[in-house]
Amino acid sequence: MTAFLLAGAQFDPVFGEPESNRATTEDWIRRAARAGARLVVLPEACVSGYVFDDRAEALRYAEEVPDGPSVTLWSALCRELDLYVVAGIVERRGEQVFNAAVLVGPEGWLGTFHKAHLWNDEKELFDPNTEGFPVVETELGRIGIGICYDAWFPETFRTAALAGADLLALPANWVPVPGQPETVPTMAAMLCMTGAHSNHFYVAGISRTGIERGQPFIGRSLIVGPDGWPLAGPVSGESEELLLAEVDLVGTREQRWGNPFNQPVLDRRPDLYRSDPAQKPAD
Repeated sequence: MTAFLLAGAQFDPVFGEPESNRATTEDWIRRAARAGARLVVLPEACVSGYVFDDRAEALRYAEEVPDGPSVTLWSALCRELDLYVVAGIVERRGEQVFNAAVLVGPEGWLGTFHKAHLWNDEKELFDPNTEGFPVVETELGRIGIGICYDAWFPETFRTAALAGADLLALPANWVPVPGQPETVPTMAAMLCMTGAHSNHFYVAGISRTGIERGQPFIGRSLIVGPDGWPLAGPVSGESEELLLAEVDLVGTREQRWGNPFNQPVLDRRPDLYRSDPAQKPAD
């Protein structure tokens, strides 16, 4: 049997209180483990908070990976509870600072992803990703990672799929999109559903709630199956919630790659796609 329970913890971290937030992540991980989860996804920047005044403040709250206190804690929990964690963290490497996410398992730290598409003021706060989109082989399946705004780029999903990912874990701090109609899913939810459907893999978009330094966050976390339909969520925009969904990353590979009607990955026509850098159209 290769099916397992995937969990996502939607909660409200407190800015500038890393010790308290680490304890909160432990509470959510243990709660997920009691429910039977083998993989837990936590939101973006869930230990430090997110709305930094400047780069110096981001560096002050950043941690080393994998030797910092958060990854050390998550590694110990993964060993104790026999599970995996994907969590958003602000990482420090010397004088570099990254909006990052880590994958940790029973054997310890397995990899780090740096946010590829920096949103708004993040360009002034964080160093850019230069490594691409890693996909990590685990006993549960092949796990790729993106962060929040990365979901606005189809290349995020497609690059992970072409590298063999069965799941894209997407820690997020989604914010309101101007003009969002109340009658349709949030833009983030639609992008996750589209990315899952177009690449025949699972997507776990796990966001936060609350208001931080005047910035509201919309929650609406969800877990999506490879057909593009939600398995859990989207949940509330306000409440802290644990999402749970049974997934089968390994056992559904044949079905996902053998769809008789369409194969959006295998049916690609890269010979027709523009490869030169995009340019802003002239006025």
